[in-house]
Amino acid sequence: MDPQKILEYFQGTLDPNLRAEAEAKLDEIFKIIGFSPILLNISMDQSIDISLRQAAAIYLKNMVVSSWEQREPENPGDPVPFSIHENDKQVIRDHLIAGVVHAPAVIREMLIVVVSNVLKVDFPGKWPEFSLKMIELVQSGEYNSCLAGYLCLYQLIKHYEYKRPEERASLNQIMMGVLPLMEQRFGQLHPDPSQESVSVQKILLKNFFALIQYFFPLDLITKEAFGNWVQVVKAVTERPVPPEVSQASQDDDDDDDDDSRESSIWWKCKKWAMHIAVRVFERYGSPGNVETDYNEFANHYLRSYSGPLLESCFKVLDNYRNKIYVSQRVLQLTLNYVNLSIGHVSTWKYLKPHIEALIRDIIFPVMNLSDSDLDLFENDPVEYLREKFDIFEEFVSPVTAAQSLLHSLVSKRKEMLEKVMTFCMSAFAANQIEPRQKDGILHMIGAVAPVLLKRKNFKHQMEALLVNCVYPMFTSEYGFLRARACWVLHQFSSTRFADIASLSRALEILQQRLIEDTCLPVKVEAALAMQSLVEENGEKGMELLRPQIRPVIIEMLKLVRETENDELSVAIQKLVCAFEDDIAPIAVEVTQHLVETFEKITDSDVSDDDKAVTAMGLLNTIESVVSVMEENKHIMIQLENIVLRVITFIIDKSVMDFYEEALSLVGTLTVSQVSPTMWQFLFHLYHMFERDGFDYFTDMMPALHNYITVDTEAFLSDRKYCEVMFQMCSRILNSGTAGEDPELHAAKLLEVIILQSKDRINEVLPSIVELALQRLTRSINTSELRTMCLQVVIAAIFTSPLLLIPQLAQTTLPNATQPLLDQFLSQWLNDLDCIFGIHDRKVSALGLCTIISTIPESRPEVIARMSPQLVPAMVMTTMKKRKTASSRWKRRPSRVTTLRWTMRIVKLTSL
Repeated sequence: MDPQKILEYFQGTLDPNLRAEAEAKLDEIFKIIGFSPILLNISMDQSIDISLRQAAAIYLKNMVVSSWEQREPENPGDPVPFSIHENDKQVIRDHLIAGVVHAPAVIREMLIVVVSNVLKVDFPGKWPEFSLKMIELVQSGEYNSCLAGYLCLYQLIKHYEYKRPEERASLNQIMMGVLPLMEQRFGQLHPDPSQESVSVQKILLKNFFALIQYFFPLDLITKEAFGNWVQVVKAVTERPVPPEVSQASQDDDDDDDDDSRESSIWWKCKKWAMHIAVRVFERYGSPGNVETDYNEFANHYLRSYSGPLLESCFKVLDNYRNKIYVSQRVLQLTLNYVNLSIGHVSTWKYLKPHIEALIRDIIFPVMNLSDSDLDLFENDPVEYLREKFDIFEEFVSPVTAAQSLLHSLVSKRKEMLEKVMTFCMSAFAANQIEPRQKDGILHMIGAVAPVLLKRKNFKHQMEALLVNCVYPMFTSEYGFLRARACWVLHQFSSTRFADIASLSRALEILQQRLIEDTCLPVKVEAALAMQSLVEENGEKGMELLRPQIRPVIIEMLKLVRETENDELSVAIQKLVCAFEDDIAPIAVEVTQHLVETFEKITDSDVSDDDKAVTAMGLLNTIESVVSVMEENKHIMIQLENIVLRVITFIIDKSVMDFYEEALSLVGTLTVSQVSPTMWQFLFHLYHMFERDGFDYFTDMMPALHNYITVDTEAFLSDRKYCEVMFQMCSRILNSGTAGEDPELHAAKLLEVIILQSKDRINEVLPSIVELALQRLTRSINTSELRTMCLQVVIAAIFTSPLLLIPQLAQTTLPNATQPLLDQFLSQWLNDLDCIFGIHDRKVSALGLCTIISTIPESRPEVIARMSPQLVPAMVMTTMKKRKTASSRWKRRPSRVTTLRWTMRIVKLTSL
């Protein structure tokens, strides 16, 4: 294979005019032996242009991710998926680590992913030399070699990340020698403030964090060794950042400079140090909250290390108090560490003298509206809302950490609630307080709302607090204060209002903010607060909002369309369910809004997780509207066409992320009636199933069941309906790959068809029975599937005995010595103990009755021969069915009732 030719192809991929042809050429040759090692050589060759090296490294990474591990075909008969040849794998293993050492950063990132994937498959079996090469690199004094060694070590540790302790022996053996080297290396590097030195320090800390993230190896990390690592964490946390980093653009507080400082290697190093401190404390160092194996370590940690590390946290917080830059992540982790310290007596002693300063100088400023948030609020309110409601942002936000710390403080320590509220009320009443500081005070009050509402000496004062401090903020000239007032009211929504006028006033104000306010975050917060307030206050709240429910719902729908906020979708859904009688006049309008909003969201990038969640919420809300309107035939006719539009959109566009919701909507539209339009849509479902809906058969089941049972006459009026059902069930039961749960649903659907149709489908009944019997002849792991296939045949015998019994008696399977009826009856009797539930036992009992009651002249010999077994089985099944029913109705059957049923069965069998 010509490396020069491959280089030309990669050169072509960088040219928009030649890209398609070049990529096609690469697709033709990538499976040829020798191709992947050439990619590695190109990536490592310093004489080649960096863009070509990067393209080759990316291609190699993608090949290794998808084709390093050998895989089996997904379906029998499919070609074996491509995997890289073993000769090529060996060449890559031999030279990969050297490539990591000498590659520039942009290529090293790709090669490290290759290392990770090769380790997952080949270590230690096919790549035992990896550990020796890695240890050799970490011992090197040369920067690139040392950094590459620790990057490779990190991938090795991540490989064992979720392994059980007994599966980590290989890693522990390696770390036994490497951990002291890491500690020694850190001691050498710490005095050096250069970027190269700090880069290696950062990866050292990442390695240690990965090692102890989910399991702390007590036999590997001794108390003395851990004490040394605590000193490392303290040293990094307390070390000053170079002036050129910490003071960058502090005069103008440029957000871009904040971002550059946040991402600087010095602050990243501190972040990983604090990660270690927090992780050890929360998972292994909190007595009473750890696994038994860590009890001794937890007590030792609390006595020896929690105090010194808390002092380091105080130094970080003191810098923040003195307006010295602290990165957001370091601040968040520091606050989390302080939060963990509140619950322990020994650490509380350190904290208690500083609590007032902590509240005044740290928590309060952090919970004020920041410059960046204010800028977003005013200039990009949609992005502001996205960040505010992003659950992942909460995990890394210092504001959330401060809020959690404040809540822990007032809930776990006596007198702290009084101190916090005293501070808040005195600050709120001060003449010099700025608007953003008012926001911070309201934020603090809302954060402790759950505790305030539980404390006897506070909960009765909350109504007055809202009226005097929160209600006036609704008319503030500052939009962020109006939004905060709505948020606070949301937090206090479970307040028991002594004066109904206060509740009425709250709902009135929220409605005004929702409909009349021009500020988008205010409208969203007002909508959420209103829904919560109504929900918490039950009938009183509903009666107050009922006259205005239409404009409220309509405005919330407009907000969802504008903001794509999932919590608004949930709020609308709850209001629809609460006001179902009042929604009828606007149900069509509401559904139209929801469908149009869904189409707007899905027309853009539906792969965006936030958009996908919002779209899913909209579909659920549509289903709620349809569900509450299902008894209103006139409205349902109008809703059907609107809802079918969105279902058809999802199915036609193959938006598989929403198949479950779309199929649920089909089930809802057919739950009480099946219109001609919905009958035609059955074929649409079938085409979806054939195209890409095979894996969603169980989600289709409720709708398919409705088609059969809601309007059986219409179902039987056109043979194509039954054929469609049979074809889907047949494909599921014959596929061999569907899994037994979908197969169980398919068999159940066949039983429903038989029982609903009785003897009106005799032309297809033999095919249905044959399908069930064929599945019984193959391997079945669960008794549920086996008995369900039996039930299909039993139902057929019960509904059409004159057709089925002679046919089964006259049929003999290949390589069988007995007629099919003999084998079936034997299997049936053997599995009677596996038949549970009222319905299943009833069908089984009726089937046995039908078998026994056949006319003697036409009765197959096997029935007469097995009657000593069949009659007791019938009696026992009937009694079990009665017992199951009576236990469900919480009463046991009388002996007279049981005897009466037994006598009826005996009389029937004598016919």
